Amino acid sequence: MTDSSALDPEDRKIVTLARSARARNGVPEGAAVRDETGRTYVAGTVALTSLKLSALQTAVAMAVASGAKSLEAAAVVTEAESVAAEELAAVRDLGPGPGPDRWCAGRPVSRRRSFRPAPCT
Repeated sequence: MTDSSALDPEDRKIVTLARSARARNGVPEGAAVRDETGRTYVAGTVALTSLKLSALQTAVAMAVASGAKSLEAAAVVTEAESVAAEELAAVRDLGPGPGPDRWCAGRPVSRRRSFRPAPCT
């Protein structure tokens, strides 16, 4: 596994934000996404009786509700072994970004199961 310090500073920022959301809110997951304009959206898991969303789904929903047209990067911090396909689908639903820097959560960064932004496949 690689250390998150090996990431680009902007990618490291969203990993840090995802970690912070998870720790601050005491939730199973934290996520952060960056849109095509560079704005970031940070969220934790939503686990209400009537509504359940992963942190990544919540962050994507926040971005869309704020007018984002595409995502440039996404990061998830979780204890899970991987990010669920439906969560990655939420990222892909926004369509390709303006260039090659479109990312999906995927590769582990540290023993805490942070997920490095990795190219969508």
